[in-house]
Amino acid sequence: MEMTSRVEIDEDSDKNKGSMWDLDQKLDQPMDEEAGRLRNMYREKKSSALLLLRLAFQSLGVVYGDLGTSPLYVFYNTFPGKIEDPEDVVGALSLIIYSLTLIPLLKYVFFVCKANDNGQGGTFALYSLLCRHAKIKTIPNQHRTDEELTTYSRSTFHEKSFAAKTKRWLERHVSRKNALLILVLVGTCMFIGDGILTPAISVLSAAGGIKVANPHMSNGVVVVVAVVILVGLFSMQHYGTDRVSWLFAPIVLLWFLIIGGIGIFNIWKYDSSVLKAYSPVYIYRYFKRGGKDGWTSLGGIMLSITGTEALFADLAYFPVSAVQLAFTVVVFPCLLLAYSGQAAYLMNNRDHVVDAFYRSIPDSIYWPVFVIATAAAIVASQAAISATFSTIKQALALGCFPRVKVVHTSKKFLGQIYIPDINWILMVLCIAVTAGFKNKSQIGNAYGTAVVIVMLVTTLLMTLIMILVWRCHWILVLLFTGLSLVVECTYFSAVLFKVNQGGWVPLVIAAAFLLIMYVWHYGTVKRYEFEMHSKVSMAWILGLGPSLGLVRVPGIGLVYTELASGVPHIFSHFITNLPAIHSVVVLVCVKYLPVYTVPEEERFLVKRIGPKNFHMFRCVARYGYKDLQKKDDDFEKKLLDSLFLFVRLESMMEGCSDSDEYSLYGQQTERSRDCLLNTNGNTISSNIDTTISSVDSIVPVRSPMHANFTVRSSGQVSSQTETDELEFLNSCRDNGVVHIMGNTVVRASGDARFYKKIAIDYIYAFLRKICRENSVIFNVPHESLLNVGQIFYV
Repeated sequence: MEMTSRVEIDEDSDKNKGSMWDLDQKLDQPMDEEAGRLRNMYREKKSSALLLLRLAFQSLGVVYGDLGTSPLYVFYNTFPGKIEDPEDVVGALSLIIYSLTLIPLLKYVFFVCKANDNGQGGTFALYSLLCRHAKIKTIPNQHRTDEELTTYSRSTFHEKSFAAKTKRWLERHVSRKNALLILVLVGTCMFIGDGILTPAISVLSAAGGIKVANPHMSNGVVVVVAVVILVGLFSMQHYGTDRVSWLFAPIVLLWFLIIGGIGIFNIWKYDSSVLKAYSPVYIYRYFKRGGKDGWTSLGGIMLSITGTEALFADLAYFPVSAVQLAFTVVVFPCLLLAYSGQAAYLMNNRDHVVDAFYRSIPDSIYWPVFVIATAAAIVASQAAISATFSTIKQALALGCFPRVKVVHTSKKFLGQIYIPDINWILMVLCIAVTAGFKNKSQIGNAYGTAVVIVMLVTTLLMTLIMILVWRCHWILVLLFTGLSLVVECTYFSAVLFKVNQGGWVPLVIAAAFLLIMYVWHYGTVKRYEFEMHSKVSMAWILGLGPSLGLVRVPGIGLVYTELASGVPHIFSHFITNLPAIHSVVVLVCVKYLPVYTVPEEERFLVKRIGPKNFHMFRCVARYGYKDLQKKDDDFEKKLLDSLFLFVRLESMMEGCSDSDEYSLYGQQTERSRDCLLNTNGNTISSNIDTTISSVDSIVPVRSPMHANFTVRSSGQVSSQTETDELEFLNSCRDNGVVHIMGNTVVRASGDARFYKKIAIDYIYAFLRKICRENSVIFNVPHESLLNVGQIFYV
């Protein structure tokens, strides 16, 4: 079935609604705000010293692999040719030392990491945190009908405070919200580019050790070895890292200890005078002596802090204190020793800058170090790939990426996922970069461009976090933003000189991903607006009577919609084209909240729509951006169990109080759920976290009140009405469940501009064609699926 409809969106429509709209609000009130325990669900537990040390050790393998492999290629990218003056080595080392101190140590480890979203790091995590403190989401699901679900942790500001003024400034114009979204998408796309370039440069640099030991070997052999390793790495992704992740931390720890030890040996053996680089005066002398060449060499120095953005993105697995301990005790000192040792070697061997790391290794341990370097490069690449998967999953949940298959690879860790389509795209691009450039210099230029742009985006988002979330004084905000931008813009100006020397690669990759993500998001927003503005009046539904003017056939119909309130347009389209509807109708809204996860027991919210004899319900299934719907293989069963639980609780709560709204609070468990669903005895006793309002809806409590209750079922709880309704629902379930989904086609209107026609009619249409259907995501059996087609123009 298809229909054609044109939607005119009026920005001031809410102001002009009359009494009919007020009646709708009374008949179909919005769900209340999310349960209080979701607000601060992630609290860092105080760990014992032994546990903290263990977590710090484990964080080395996940968080610091990328940062730790930088010594493989930094000096070569800083001095692509010959080193003219030994003092240049001291100046470059001084720049590396202070770059590592200012960016990874001070900015990220001790500042940015504290801005995590319930333990989650990365660009989208910061954006989600901001979305909970201001109405800046461009998908308009913060409408009055459901904003309580999505803005549960909004802070109140003093009307004249700097934070309140900033919040109002952001919320005032849609263009500012769009600008912020584009900023986030740019950072995300550059991070995806980082996930392509990290394996390329790390593995190629590690494999370069073969040629150092065999000088007559051609560079093509090194490239082939690197490509073989990369193919193997990407081909093994579907197995997950759960079985081998225990090896990551020992490998990376051994790597850091070895490069630190080699650094000490080289300082002692070659030239201990390089330690004067700890004086910042040599930075001034370096730029004065080098001029423009010294300035452009910052693109190579920049590579010493690559991996810092991955450090923040991989934060989810460990407490901040463990990450800080690992960096200050192991990573930071070992990196300083490694770079100082290479600088000492180069003071006496200026012609060896191309393979400075491998040539500075003592001959007696060369091959063991080569093996460990290759293993460390693989670990670093794995961390970058996993972080890319996680970032795309977050973008998908927030409506900014086409629906792709997401596979959960670990039963222990929620964040370990595998995305097949993205994996093969990353592999092809990574191999193309490795085989296309064939040298570390151009890949390094590309890598530096991607990293510095991600850092700039993080700085700008952190500025808003400090204002809206932390409510810092404006002087402190200005100090942090100013210092960060001075350092990062300096690096950015240097990498601009190398755009034509490989720096264009991440820009092209990011532009392609940005186009895909923004067009998909634009189409998602328009589809939501279509549903919002074409939803059916509840008064009209109630006017049809209990039969809805149709034949009610046995069975349960699950009507999927993106709205948390109101009757979707596909439902009215369905009942006006067919003479029958199911005996029980459930409007199902699958909704992503700006939190990283929603506990299983809080997943579903159920309410009744209209009088009981209508047998109409609404169910909102809530997910966080780290949750996997694939884990809900029994989605239908869980939904119906929640519906049955609602009917029991509704009957139990009737008559308990004369107030309009009352609640029972506690921790809902699977045991209490099973007790309510299956109890046949005389007593039901449980603790439930629910609220029954005057419109017969179950929603989480606003202000929790602790109460236990024990009620006898002999006529006091299991009333005849409840028993009849439960039997009716059971018989309907036995007759079959049908999933009714809208197949909405978006097209550009005839008078639309040409770029909108290209974006909607070609790019968005193509993405819709190749992405996964909702029926697959929810594991809907093909024989139980009913698609309702509709077309609308934008």
